[in-house]
Amino acid sequence: MFADNTLTPKEAVRLCALGTIARQPMLYSDLAGAVRHFISGVAGPQLELMGTSIELLRYEGLVEAVNGAGMEDDALLALTDTGRREFVALMGARVRPGSDLTKLIIALKMRFLPLLDPTGRRTLTESLAAGVETELARLIDLRGACTDDDEVALAAWLDNEIAILESRLGWLERFSANL
Repeated sequence: MFADNTLTPKEAVRLCALGTIARQPMLYSDLAGAVRHFISGVAGPQLELMGTSIELLRYEGLVEAVNGAGMEDDALLALTDTGRREFVALMGARVRPGSDLTKLIIALKMRFLPLLDPTGRRTLTESLAAGVETELARLIDLRGACTDDDEVALAAWLDNEIAILESRLGWLERFSANL
């Protein structure tokens, strides 16, 4: 964890994997796919988030192969008692407020937007809108995958995030039209 007791990117992936397998034992390949789908759906494809191996969880004693050995034979994996304690500890970690570097970068671009010529301003705002559209498409895709009754809270959070992005996209389009 970071010094302020918030999760590192590696620990966020660990929380996703442990929480996913805490619901029910899963095949190694299914767990890896579920973690990759969820993390990419929320944060987009990021190497620092995808570099963590599910196999490492087995070596650390957080999950165990119920049948087979692990990755090499696509074993069914289950959470260990140590894994359950780690999951609970990760769930209790603080959330780092305002740590999103993207917000800073966008704020800087908007601050210095008047320094660009009209074509540059339009290009920049169109680029920002395209980024929001990409993020919106990812979240809509992830929302479509929420079918379990135990994902009601996630679905509600995604609905809120989608509404925020739709609002941001509308604002960018109106702002760009007035440049």
